[in-house]
Amino acid sequence: MKLFVLFYRKLRKGLKGGIFLEHTGLKVLLHASTWFAPFLVPFILFLVVDDEEIKKLSIQAVLFQLVMTVLITVSAFLIIFLIGIPMIIIFGIMAFVVPIIGIIKAVTGGTFNYPIVGSWIK
Repeated sequence: MKLFVLFYRKLRKGLKGGIFLEHTGLKVLLHASTWFAPFLVPFILFLVVDDEEIKKLSIQAVLFQLVMTVLITVSAFLIIFLIGIPMIIIFGIMAFVVPIIGIIKAVTGGTFNYPIVGSWIK
């Protein structure tokens, strides 16, 4: 609940002052594309938008999706040995929650780097 109140206050403050962060909508779209077009939207945004931060986030989003796909696939094969069950649960939750955190950071104006691949792209 506290997170929602913080989110609402930051949003209202940005709207009242007429100052809203540049490319906020594109960042939200980039993070939300995880659930409907995980490779297409970041690729298109990388080609169309000139902002360096959007380009960096686009590359991170694609790499994160690739890494998560590999980790979930390996976990699925390891289910035979039972070690894959907790791994697939953890990676599945991570693939769902990380973009939500990215959306919240984009709307509130914070900086966000995807875990695992965030330090790969400078």
